Amino acid sequence: MTMPSPFASSISSAPNPQPRHRLPNRAGLGLKSQHFAEILATRPNLGFFEIHAENYLVAGGPFHHYLRRIRDHYPLSIHGVGLSIGADEPLDIAHLDRLAALLDRYQPQSFSEHLAWSTNNGQFFNDLLPLPYNLPTLTRVCDHLDQAQNHLQRRILLENPATYVEFAASTMDEATFITEIVHRTGCGLLLDVNNAYVSGVNHHRDPRASIAALPLAAVGEIHLAGFAEDQDATGAKLLIDTHGAPIAAAVWNLYAFALERLGPTPTLIERDNHIPALAVLLAEAQCAERWLGYAQQDRAV
Repeated sequence: MTMPSPFASSISSAPNPQPRHRLPNRAGLGLKSQHFAEILATRPNLGFFEIHAENYLVAGGPFHHYLRRIRDHYPLSIHGVGLSIGADEPLDIAHLDRLAALLDRYQPQSFSEHLAWSTNNGQFFNDLLPLPYNLPTLTRVCDHLDQAQNHLQRRILLENPATYVEFAASTMDEATFITEIVHRTGCGLLLDVNNAYVSGVNHHRDPRASIAALPLAAVGEIHLAGFAEDQDATGAKLLIDTHGAPIAAAVWNLYAFALERLGPTPTLIERDNHIPALAVLLAEAQCAERWLGYAQQDRAV
C-alpha cells in the first residue's frame, strides 16, 4: 500500500493555496546577467525575480555576488531544469544535494521543476523531453517527487509541459495525469500559460478547456513566454516554446482566462533567448500587473 506524501495535506480546496512564505501576487522577471547592474542601480518596481537553479550550483562567482545583493531587495523564485523528474532511472542524489544547498542559501519563496525527463544512462540532454501519460509513468513521477520533496524539505511546483508529440502508450490525458500527481504527492502546480497554448495548438485541443481541467487549486505561480511558429513534416502549423519572443496576444488572452479562475497569482515573464533591454521586459511585466489588478478588482466585487 502506498503511503500518502506528507505534502499532500498542503493541498486546499480553496483557490490558489500558497506556501507560508509565498511570492507576492505580482509580476516578476527571470533574472539575467545582462541586467544585474541596471537592476541594482534602478531597483525596478517588480514583485520578484526568478533564476534557473542550474546556473547557480557552484559555491561562488559573479552570479552569486549579484544574486545575493538582488535577493536583499526582492522575493525570489528558483526554477529547476535538470532534476529529470520523469526519467526512467533514479534521481541524481548529488544534484539533489546541490539544490538543497542552494535553497538553504537563498530561502526562495518558491521552487519549481518540469514534468519532463532529460537524463538516460548517466547522460544529460539539454532538453525537456515528453512522457507517456500512463500508470507506470505516473508511479515513477510520483515516487521521484516524493523523494525530491522529502530531500529538499519543501513543496515543489510542477510545470505543465509544452509538447510536440503524443504517445500511443498514453492512457490518460495531460490534465488527468497532472491532477493525479498533485493528489498523490501534494506537490503544487506551476501553470505555464504559454505551454498550454502551444500544446493546445499543436495537438488541436482547446487551451482554455485544458487549463480548466487542471487542478487549479494547486497553482502557486504562472509563467508567460513567447513562442515561434514552424511547420511539421506534413506542413501543419507547429508552435515551438522558445522563450525568445514577446508574449503573443493569444497567450495574454489565455492568461486573462486563467486569472478569472485563479484570482491574482504570482506571474513570471520568461525570456531566455534573444534577451532584450530591461525596459522591454518591464513593459511586459507592467502588462501582467494590469491583468492582475483587474483580477483583484473582480475578486473585490
